[in-house]
Amino acid sequence: MATVEVAGADGASAPRSWQPKAGGKKKEQVAQIRAWIAESKAQILVDFRGLSVREITDLRRQLRQAGAELRVVKNTLYRVAREGKLPEGLEPYLHGMTAIAFVTGDEAAAAKALVDYIKQARKSEPKALLLGERVYPAEMVDTLAKLPPREVMLAQFLGALQSPLTGLVGTLSEIIGQFVRTLQAIADKKAETPS
Repeated sequence: MATVEVAGADGASAPRSWQPKAGGKKKEQVAQIRAWIAESKAQILVDFRGLSVREITDLRRQLRQAGAELRVVKNTLYRVAREGKLPEGLEPYLHGMTAIAFVTGDEAAAAKALVDYIKQARKSEPKALLLGERVYPAEMVDTLAKLPPREVMLAQFLGALQSPLTGLVGTLSEIIGQFVRTLQAIADKKAETPS
């Protein structure tokens, strides 16, 4: 049985337990949410108020192309799926209408697709970013969206690694070249001097 903290009318949290009925639809939903959480590298929580069904469908299509699935998730069921182990700082974002982009592909590409759509639609906004078990505020979604794609970052990293090696190879070649030229000069000088 999962225990969920729920804010009462006086603002204080009161534990309330919830147990799905055997074979119930909520039990299946909780299992599905657990699967999404397990498969995702990151999760972006989104307040989707104001978006029409067509706009949500468009956003889902764009996110799917970027390696993420947008799901409308009930906050209580998400808490239950987490089995009371919410990452520190996530609770304040689990209020109101919440959709979650479960990212299985490139996190930066998914964030960029979401931010681009939100700028175009001007109706929705990210709530928070969850990378691993670490919670970041909505501003970090914009920061993540500005990162270059993973392939570009890997190419830049490899280029940075290669650069010192290329310089080292050039320096070693020059040293070896100077050594060979010095040996050749000594050999030439010995050949010129009569024995």
